[in-house]
Amino acid sequence: MANHWVVNKLMVKYVFMVALGVGMFTSSVHANQDPTAPLGWQAPVKKHTTSRTRLPQLQGILCDEQSRCTAILNNKVVSIGGRISGYTLSSIQDESVMLRRGSKQWRLEMFAENIKTH
Repeated sequence: MANHWVVNKLMVKYVFMVALGVGMFTSSVHANQDPTAPLGWQAPVKKHTTSRTRLPQLQGILCDEQSRCTAILNNKVVSIGGRISGYTLSSIQDESVMLRRGSKQWRLEMFAENIKTH
């Protein structure tokens, strides 16, 4: 009778461990799904998109009597060294400005068709 008790005890331990393992496996599978979603439904895969910051639009150049100039970019007055939309205004000439972002530079002239990358 004692032998039967040891066999039953081992059997209960084994069944418990198997049930615990199955329970952990199924709970991890279901945790990744929405419980309110229809059966078999999978969430759409998200696409990674990179966003580009648009080049500011040069709308005007203003200079005072001491030849201190500012530029109007995207309806904002910007001085040399000022930043707009992630770009830094590096220089202002009579009819154009230079913008810098990282190692790239752009020359914006008063007319949009004359944008040049340097």
